[in-house]
Amino acid sequence: MQRRHALPLLAGAAIFLNMPGMGRMSAQPSPPGDTPFGEDTVRAQAREMARRPFQAPDTTLPRRFAQADYDAYRGLRFRPERALWREARPGFQLQLFHRGFLYREKVELFEASGGRARPIAYDPANFTLPEGEAPGADFGHAGFRLHAPINRPDVMDEVCAFLGASYFRAVGKDLRYGLSARGLAIRTADQRGEEFPVFRSFWLERPAPGADSLVVHALLDSPSATAAFRFTIRPGVATLMDVQASLYPRADIDAVGIAPLTSMYQFAPNDRAGIDDYRPAVHDSDGLLIATARGEQLWRPLHNPRELQVSSFAEVNPRGFGLMQRSRAFADYDDLEAAYEKRPSLWVEPIGDWGQGAVQLVEIPTDSEVHDNIVAFWRPAEPLKARQEYNLVYRLHWLPEWRGDTGLARFTATRSGAAGRSGRLFVLETQGGRAAGTDLPQLEVNASQGEIRNPVVQPNPETGGWRVHFELAPGSARISELRALLKTGEQPLSETWLYRWTA
Repeated sequence: MQRRHALPLLAGAAIFLNMPGMGRMSAQPSPPGDTPFGEDTVRAQAREMARRPFQAPDTTLPRRFAQADYDAYRGLRFRPERALWREARPGFQLQLFHRGFLYREKVELFEASGGRARPIAYDPANFTLPEGEAPGADFGHAGFRLHAPINRPDVMDEVCAFLGASYFRAVGKDLRYGLSARGLAIRTADQRGEEFPVFRSFWLERPAPGADSLVVHALLDSPSATAAFRFTIRPGVATLMDVQASLYPRADIDAVGIAPLTSMYQFAPNDRAGIDDYRPAVHDSDGLLIATARGEQLWRPLHNPRELQVSSFAEVNPRGFGLMQRSRAFADYDDLEAAYEKRPSLWVEPIGDWGQGAVQLVEIPTDSEVHDNIVAFWRPAEPLKARQEYNLVYRLHWLPEWRGDTGLARFTATRSGAAGRSGRLFVLETQGGRAAGTDLPQLEVNASQGEIRNPVVQPNPETGGWRVHFELAPGSARISELRALLKTGEQPLSETWLYRWTA
């Protein structure tokens, strides 16, 4: 069982009704641990930690927890009637994750209010522990999840969860958990080996009655860097997270990923080689979307390669990027349990100028849907320097799909099949935008290697959009970068479709 499947399943019965008269978890008073807290508290801690050598977080746990399998860990449920802030009814409730299974690092949690921070003490009564467990032991917490009424006013639904390393997830209205975000990525797909920073501490600001947003502060740590994060979380049809990050490298970092996104893609109609599965597609995300500073919108369908592949899209001050789940019909997946059509898309919107760099896409081979194998992030052109401070602000949109420039037709499907003995046929579908009301648009299509043959654009009466198809004759090429665009004259009518074909 992998982390990506553990988190949504552990939510289990995390949806519950508000019922008066039930108990609540409390941030137990411990005046020695009651400390001043302000907007600069976490940044000051991160700066100070960056001056000292890295110390690995505490992973000490009794064997029954450290070696727990998925089923045993799922049994360590938080009791929803003991949720923090439940009696005050501010619009949010807090539940905690027990340590164990994949989540062994001890995470410190604090409630902040009135300029003070109070530890949220471990209480075994908050969990369904195994029978006979010592009631006085302090096993600690692995993370937390927040609940809010995003689907019905009388039901507190799980909105987001922070659990494992620096991973976190969120959903909007009527969505289920899918892809994840991370605080920071270091040396992803690097031969030196990836470094996984961890959130060591969280401070949750106590929400006022009726509040529609919640502020969470986080302290991140790793051998190469520390960081302070401030998340302002606003649940809704699209759940928004305003992120302020201050990074403090311990050493020069030449392979850093800012605002990293992690997802799963196994197969789809364009990518079914060797697949023996009744379902038409299996993925949490089906494409990378990039909005450039030039006003161009790039759409890159995902791929499950035979070998690890890294793609870089150079940019200066990008308007945004994200991993989308465009296929939204049940028939696209035909999976009653996984409900991939309800997985969120995640859009990263930079606030301010991020300078020169590239959006990088990492695609890792996988033969199973339990593995996260897709990563996307922003990589600055210049390495981060030791003993410097880097400040970034961005907004995360957890929603069905980021539409971007609605004047451009979207590529809603990519299919591929054999064309003759060695060629490849590509069939693309577009919908919406200015192209829907025009005469036959022009097709601009090219390949970095090989030859494009028989390009055709025709109306699709079933969708109201345009169908594009063409053949690639690769010749001796083993790889070719493909590009397609609908236009009229010099005016683009569609996104720019990009695809990497490999032999």
